[in-house]
Order: sequence, then structure tokens, then C-alpha cells
Amino acid sequence: MALAPNVYDAEPIPEAARAEIDRLLQSGDLFRYTAAKDAPVTLLEREFAAFMGARYAVAVSSCSAALFLSLKALDLPRGARVMIPAFTFAAVPSAIVHADCQPVLVEVGANYRIDMGDFAAKLDEGIAAVIVSHMRGHTSDMDAIMALCAARQIPVIEDAAHSLGTLWHGRKIGTLGAIGCFSFQSYKLVNAGEGGILITDDPDLAARAVIMSGAYEHNWKKHDGLQNSFAHWQNRLPLYNMRMQNLSAAVIRPQLAEVDRRVSDGRANHDYVAGRLNTCAWLDVPPPLPPEERAPDSIQFNLVGLDSDAEAIAFQDEARARGVGVQVFGLSQDNARAFWNWRFIEGPQPDLPKTRAMLMRACDTRLPARLTRGELDLIADALIGAVEAVKGADTRAYGT
Repeated sequence: MALAPNVYDAEPIPEAARAEIDRLLQSGDLFRYTAAKDAPVTLLEREFAAFMGARYAVAVSSCSAALFLSLKALDLPRGARVMIPAFTFAAVPSAIVHADCQPVLVEVGANYRIDMGDFAAKLDEGIAAVIVSHMRGHTSDMDAIMALCAARQIPVIEDAAHSLGTLWHGRKIGTLGAIGCFSFQSYKLVNAGEGGILITDDPDLAARAVIMSGAYEHNWKKHDGLQNSFAHWQNRLPLYNMRMQNLSAAVIRPQLAEVDRRVSDGRANHDYVAGRLNTCAWLDVPPPLPPEERAPDSIQFNLVGLDSDAEAIAFQDEARARGVGVQVFGLSQDNARAFWNWRFIEGPQPDLPKTRAMLMRACDTRLPARLTRGELDLIADALIGAVEAVKGADTRAYGT
């Protein structure tokens, strides 16, 4: 039996990054504000903003830092209530807590997207901001979300950590809300190990984020434009020192040219495996919403008809025995994507039966863009074979 591929390694870093890293190491010029102008981080901000079609970009240490700075840039009062989907990574409610705000969790359906009925019901005058996590690259109904928030003048932050390259009605995800936040952590489409960036068209939000990211004294002069706003906010805002350093920017910049190719390959790989999994009665990959053109680097699917936790765990173990790592979100111990594990949130745990039911049968498998068709077949065969082994003689496929 052929071995399943290693899905955890990223693509090699482009050679252009290595040359720039060598230059930086020789110079020791690693701090973004050392150069008089055009440091690698400055160039990355300029290039990423242009790539996204945004006016401003602020490169920081992580997507979590970008989310935190976004909330601080909005100048929310202490204790402000910030609504988020209950299916997201623990870093999102953590950023809200760090910003001295209170997370409000909204239901997520079996298709991994915000339940719009619960969203509309909870979007009252007490909500100061909304963070929409496009979790694992799945886009919620942004038309409805943006309309509801606009009617109440509630700002929307997009957590697009998993969604670089995703389109909504042909428009890039991350440009729909007041601020879009992206990740360059190793398992994302662009890999710098760690790193993040926020984008916005609002000059005041950009200036506040720059100052608070750690542009002390007159270092803000090394950012493009916004000089009047910077001068206004200097020494009026605290410094959180969440800057990106030049080595990270040097790794990221040459990968921007690879994004479109990685998105195309990743989508083709995802859709091929989804098509195969959807031939099995026990597995279901929810389709995208009609306006959504997604950019996946992993695949999520639901277990259908595996009614007991024991069966779901047996599937997880059987897939692993066949060489494919798969986790059932709600059954993986201490999973940071299961809302009941976010015990750092003050107050009683909310009752979210739809999200809980989804997480108890929703599966996650990495599916990087670099995989070949043969490797994709090995993964699909392992997943289908695993669920058929668990269901035994009752196995059946659609169309048979």
C-alpha cells in the first residue's frame, strides 16, 4: 500500500527570499525602522495593500495582533461587546479579551457558516463591533451581515486568516469590512512561520494601528502617507510593540507572486477530493455559498449517520491508521476551536446547540495546494475506507 503524503510541510520558500535574508544577516538590519526608507516590512505593506486593492496595510507579529490592534484602533470602550462566530480559533476571543472587551458568541450551522437567524437576533444596541471569522476559509453570508451591521453603524472586522485569495461576488475577502486581518503562520497560504497584517481604507484606523503597533517617537514617518494623522495620535496612544521584523517580510514578499497559483491549485485539489468524498453516504462536504469563490488549503466534511461519539472516534482512529490525520473538532481533546474550551471568557458558557452538534461531527484534514492527483486519491481512499470500515456491512454509496 502506498503511503499517504505528508500534508504538514509547506512549499519551499522562494530563492529570492533566501538572497534577501542573506543580505539582511550580513547587514544586521533586522528592525523595521532601522532603514531610512523602504525597509522590507515597508515594502511588504505597500505591496500587500496594492495586491488587495486596499489603501493601507500594517504588518504585525501575528493575525492575533492584527485583530487586537483592530479593536483598539476602533477605540471601543472597556467592556464593549464584540460578536464572533462560535466556530473560530481561540485566538479570536482571546484578542477580544486582551482588548478589554467581551466576546458574544453566535451560532454556526452545519455548513460552518454563521447562522443568520441567531446573528440578527443578537445584533442589538449592546454590540459594539463584529468580527467575522471566515473559519477554515468558509465565507458566511457577507451581504446579509454587512447590511445588518451598516443599518446599526456597527463596524465589521474580517478575520481572514484562512481566506487570503477568497472572493465574494468577485471582491477580495478582507476588503468588505472596516478592517481585514490576515495570517502568515506556517499552515496558511503564505508562510513566514509567524506574522500577520491588517488592511483598511480608513486613514484614521490605519494611523492608530501604526502608532499602537509600536511606531514610537517619529518612526511613523517611515510609513507611507498619513503624516497629519500620525502627528495627532503620537503620545496619545499606548504602544503594544507588535511589529513585524524584516526577516519575516523578506520571507513573505516573494510569496505574494505565488498566491494566485496556490489558490487555483488548492481549489482544484479541494474540489476533487470533495467530489470523491460526496460519493460516500457517510461523508458530506458542504458546498460554497453562491457568491463565494473559495481558496482552501484544507478540507472539512461532516460525518453522516455516525450517531455515536464512539463511531466518530473510531473513524478518526481508522483514518489515522491509514496514514491520514483527521480530527473531529469536538472530539479532539482540548481542541482550541471548540467554544466550550474557551474558559478564559468571563460569565456562564452560552448554550449553542447548533454549533455544538456541528463540531461533534465536523472533520478537518489538511490539503495543501502542492499535492498531486495520486496523493489526493490516497487521502480520499483512506477517508472513505475508514468510514466504510467503521460502518461495516451497512456501507453504501450514492448511485449504487
